[in-house]
Formats: sequence, structure tokens, C-alpha cells
Amino acid sequence: MNVLVLLGSLRDGSTNRTLAEAAVAHLPEGATATYFNRGADLPHYSEDLDVEGSVPQVATELREAVAAADALIVVTPEYNGTLSSVVKNTIDWASRPREAASIHGKQAIVLAASGAPYGAEWARKDAVRSLQIAGADVVEDTFGIGASYEAFAEGRLVDGEADAALQALVARLGAPVAA
Repeated sequence: MNVLVLLGSLRDGSTNRTLAEAAVAHLPEGATATYFNRGADLPHYSEDLDVEGSVPQVATELREAVAAADALIVVTPEYNGTLSSVVKNTIDWASRPREAASIHGKQAIVLAASGAPYGAEWARKDAVRSLQIAGADVVEDTFGIGASYEAFAEGRLVDGEADAALQALVARLGAPVAA
């Protein structure tokens, strides 16, 4: 299984990056993970840019990476009560062209880390909705961790129950998504 990680935080030392790495550590043996680290390079989605023959190279690379993946792990911080604009823009580019979008039917899980106590709940809900509308096959259960600055040690979740919940969600990649 080839998993593509879409990370919505651009900050060095981001707890969302740490969460992504903790999730990748739970992938089954033999699975591979690739990070799409060019979200900041994607121009804002515009149909004017999305014209055959002139699609920005970074958008083509994203679409190819999504197409090559068996599943997606989408990790977003919560900014102003919603998902990261980096994640939203990445989903927008991957959702076109509508009739042949690389994200269509792609299985996805959503994760978020936040310094606030609610684990970026609103961002996770918005990410699920955006992915579903884009055509992805999203596991509606999400994973969020609050008080994230204290939640990790040596790249792993400190709380054993939280780590087990993350592992269980990651284990659902590759299994059919319930309708």
C-alpha cells in the first residue's frame, strides 16, 4: 500500500507534522508513505490556471502523486475554526478535472493536532466534508489531539489510549469505507 500524506501546516516543528509521522509509524509492514511537501508552492486554485497544457507543474505533480497513492492521510491544523488553506487548496487542485480527478474514489483519513483542547474538531469536520465533495472515499471517523505541545515525546503520542486510537484509524486504510 502506497500512502500519500497531505500536510496542512507549513511551520517547522509543527505538531501536525509530528502527528503525521506518528500515523505513518503505524502503517502496516510493507506500506510506504510519501509526503507531498509542496502545498505552499501551489497557486490558489483557479480555472484560469487549470487549462490543458498550462497547468502549473506543481499541480501536475500533486495530481500524479494522488493518482499513484492507494490512500491519503490528510493532516490539518485548525486556523480560525476551519481547516488549513494549504489543505483546502491541495484538495481543490486534486479534485479537478472533475470527470477525471485523481482524488476521486481515493480512500482518506483525516487527522489534526491543536494546542487548544478540542483537537481541531472543526477543521477535521471541514476536511472530511471537503474531501467527500471532491470525491474521495473518506473514513468519517477522524483523529484529533488537543494540548498537542505536550502530547508527544520522541515523535510518539505520550497517551497510550490516544496512540491506540490513532493506530486503529490508520489500520482502517485499505479496508472498505462504510457508507
